[in-house]
Formats: sequence, structure tokens, C-alpha cells
Amino acid sequence: MLKKKFLKTKDECEVTFELNLENADQVALISEHNGWQPIEMKQVKDGPFRAKVRLPKEGQFQFRYLVDGADWHNDEAADAYWANEHGSENSVIFTAA
Repeated sequence: MLKKKFLKTKDECEVTFELNLENADQVALISEHNGWQPIEMKQVKDGPFRAKVRLPKEGQFQFRYLVDGADWHNDEAADAYWANEHGSENSVIFTAA
């Protein structure tokens, strides 16, 4: 799930990334906005894994979730899906207001 909050005082969009998976121990957000460096997502008690990131407005960013260091997941709420060089697809978020 994705939640977008456009900030009035900055040219940024605060995005909350959420992934709800049972039996997952660790989830990382992997995104091109920071050079594909993993961002550890924190699990809400008995709930989804969550991370908040500020992204520039008017952008488009590819991302995926890496679960337990081995399984890739896309976000069902993504704005689009684009093919990647690994033969699968990346989720895409658009930050246009």
C-alpha cells in the first residue's frame, strides 16, 4: 500500500510504503531514488512493515520490496509497473500533485 502526502512548504512528497505479509521476518524497500540502497522497513505490532520516505515532487521512481533477503514483491497499489533487466517488473510511484 502507498500513501502520498504532498508537503506545502517543500517540493517534496512524503510517501508511506507498507507491505503486509504474514511469516516475514524482515522487509527492505529497494528504490532507485537512493541508488537502490536498502531501507529497512519497521513492522507495526502485529501489522504491516512500514517505511516513510520523502521524494521530490513531479518525479517517477521505481521500487520493490525484498522480503527475508530472498523474495521480491511488488506493491499492488503502485501507479505503474515497468519491466526491469532481470526479466520481471518493478513497481513505480509518480509524485505529481
